[in-house]
Amino acid sequence: MSPAAPQRRMADDAEARALASGLRLRILRLCLDEPLTNREIAEALGKNPASVLHHVRTLVDTGFLQAQEVRRGRRGAREIPYLATGKSWWLQTPASAGRVLEAFLDEIEQVPPEQHDLTRLGLRLPPAQMQEFRARLTALLEEFAARPRDPEADPWSLFVALHPDPSTSTQTATRRQGATPGPNQC
Repeated sequence: MSPAAPQRRMADDAEARALASGLRLRILRLCLDEPLTNREIAEALGKNPASVLHHVRTLVDTGFLQAQEVRRGRRGAREIPYLATGKSWWLQTPASAGRVLEAFLDEIEQVPPEQHDLTRLGLRLPPAQMQEFRARLTALLEEFAARPRDPEADPWSLFVALHPDPSTSTQTATRRQGATPGPNQC
């Protein structure tokens, strides 16, 4: 029997600050399936190893990365590889949407357009159906997140954002007030 999945919870201040960086989110993605050293992370991101080390240490200190067994690197140097713990999946963070989007945009920019599926959907559901949609979407994501990771499978990334549509807020407010939209309101 597999252990129960952790319950989602709000991130504490240190965890929220650690996840409030698009670069740190990318580091977590890089270290999701294989442990990487600071040098390897910096090379993958095209960044200076000294500045990346600050971000790696922040992620280790907050439990998002875990140091693995020390190994010998190029020219016999002692290197510490780091592996993502998966902890970020179970946390809710306030006001980090921009950083998550930043990480997503940085990652998808590196993928040829023919290799990704992008879609955008506008929904207009009554509250009960919207609640059902959210619950089913969350359950589906959690089901697949809980499955064992196959080291032989190709890695894929998923970005989902669900938000009120600000482009229709004026129309919705007008309709709720019982008025018919005028020519300048559409």
